[in-house]
Amino acid sequence: MAFKLNGSPLAVDVAFKTSDGTQYPANWLRLSTADEKTALGITEVADDPVYDSRFYWGNGTAKTLTDTNEVDKNGDPILDSNGDQVVTLGVKSVLKAQEKDIAGSLLARYDWYVVRKAEKSTAIPTAISTYRDGVRTACTTRETEINNCADTAALVTLYGSTEKDGVYTPNMTQYPDDPNS
Repeated sequence: MAFKLNGSPLAVDVAFKTSDGTQYPANWLRLSTADEKTALGITEVADDPVYDSRFYWGNGTAKTLTDTNEVDKNGDPILDSNGDQVVTLGVKSVLKAQEKDIAGSLLARYDWYVVRKAEKSTAIPTAISTYRDGVRTACTTRETEINNCADTAALVTLYGSTEKDGVYTPNMTQYPDDPNS
């Protein structure tokens, strides 16, 4: 909650002065009762909503889910310096690219096994091979889950979790556990 005095915001844990010159200490807003605040003319106002920037602009408007071919004011395609259409990536494309980055970083820590196999014909341990296959499968599944979301609300739900008996379970397919952790 935010506080206002005579329409001006009051910061919590900051000393303030009323219009009659009375000085109040920094902790007064935390320690005072609602009645004491009201007696001074202090009002509580709801904090501005905070939106998940992956899915919404700062004002709460949902971001575009699909890619957009940019056009000028005449409706003509905007081209980059190579003559290619300028495309603004939608939320789904951004999220899928992030999933590829995550999978790439999970795989990278065990790439040396693949190099060793290619150079020395030394077998990749089964646990590592299984883990790497699981990362690739999870990434593909997560991308499909993103693609299957029809709207922003579905994406928000996908990236959330479900609570049952005090246990929270992610709604999205999870990457496998690292075999060495």
